[in-house]
Amino acid sequence: MLTKLQDSKIAIIGLGYVGLPLAAAFAEKFKTVGFDIDPKRVDQLQKGHDRTLEVEDTQLQSVLVKTSQELESIGKGLLITDAVGPVSSANIYIVTVPTPTDKYNRPVLTPMLKASETIGKVLKKGDVVIYESTVYPGVTEEECVPVLEKFSRLKFNEDFFAGYSPERINPGDKEHTVTKILKVTSGSTPDVADYVDALYKSIITAGTFKASSIKVAEAAKVIENSQRDINIAFVNELSKIFNLLDIDTQEVLEAAGTKWNFMPFKPGLVGGHCIGVDPYYLAQKAQESGYHPEIILAGRRLNDSMGKHVATETIKHMMRKDLKVIDAKVLILGFTFKEDCPDVRNTRVIDIYNELMSFDMEVDVYDSWADSAEVMHEYGVEVINGGTKPNLEDYSAIILAVAHQEFKSWSIKKSANQVVFDVKSVLEKERVDARL
Repeated sequence: MLTKLQDSKIAIIGLGYVGLPLAAAFAEKFKTVGFDIDPKRVDQLQKGHDRTLEVEDTQLQSVLVKTSQELESIGKGLLITDAVGPVSSANIYIVTVPTPTDKYNRPVLTPMLKASETIGKVLKKGDVVIYESTVYPGVTEEECVPVLEKFSRLKFNEDFFAGYSPERINPGDKEHTVTKILKVTSGSTPDVADYVDALYKSIITAGTFKASSIKVAEAAKVIENSQRDINIAFVNELSKIFNLLDIDTQEVLEAAGTKWNFMPFKPGLVGGHCIGVDPYYLAQKAQESGYHPEIILAGRRLNDSMGKHVATETIKHMMRKDLKVIDAKVLILGFTFKEDCPDVRNTRVIDIYNELMSFDMEVDVYDSWADSAEVMHEYGVEVINGGTKPNLEDYSAIILAVAHQEFKSWSIKKSANQVVFDVKSVLEKERVDARL
């Protein structure tokens, strides 16, 4: 028997860019427990601050409660914890953990399986487990549900149920927040599908779309980003071709964009936790089924080559100006995977950095949005992110890699002694030597 929605207690497993905004939204109407295995993250959130900046401190502080007793007495709110105890009384579990790839671009399901194990140990009859993490079709029912059954000793679709509602968070986007993006929902039975849909509909003002099955919902999510990846790969390839033909790609796209049905994709680095990762999940499942996905993997290869392309083109322009390459000082502006956002997950700016370093160049990276300790831990790169901005005249080349708003006002301009490469094409054409 499913718990009535008005009596629901929700546990969000994973409080990152996806989980925290969702938990804060549910907390305004439901008793909500936010669980994360990172004690530093939990401590920070308990103090009312989100370093990802996805949830405003005022919003977070307005829903926070300190104890399980307070949560029960108020009847709504958000309890942040790294202890399993407060999680055990929930009847709806929503999994929002990362789904990365390894160094060989193979899907890593370990976070999802570990989360399923944690839930399985406290799962009760009538509970519903909903997954939001991006996966290939079949992961929920074929990989996660068996773990839930094993550790709970309960039977799927008799004692407990499952759903899948893919996340659609866009990091750094303050307009399209979690409640303002239409949500795809699904459930393991028709009744559960209705239940899951009603649950999300209670907080998603943009509405919901109920998919016919969990696998359909999983597939819908993974192709959203695969489609975008392929389209960006196409314009990235155009950029390489037009560069050889001495044609400005941005001018071509502007002209082509005058047609009503031309899709306005732009060339650039493709990183982040979704677009640069999700296609590999679909490719993995396709290969397991005996099909080699040519377009998907070709798009991935093309997009993964862009960092090296930017670096080598910068060096070519330096040589044309008779500037030395070895020991030259180069400044990279921006390290996060997108503009005006602190998210450095899977940033492809690292590819530019590594390629320049392979030529024995001295490379500085400036980014006031990036957490320097996180960048050092994840990439081994020192980022300048505070105090006085770098003196632009000290560098033989400047690569504007991320279009943070602050860079648009800087006095960046090409000269006989300096190369400027504008990856994001945010500066006037006359001020740069090259752009994608």
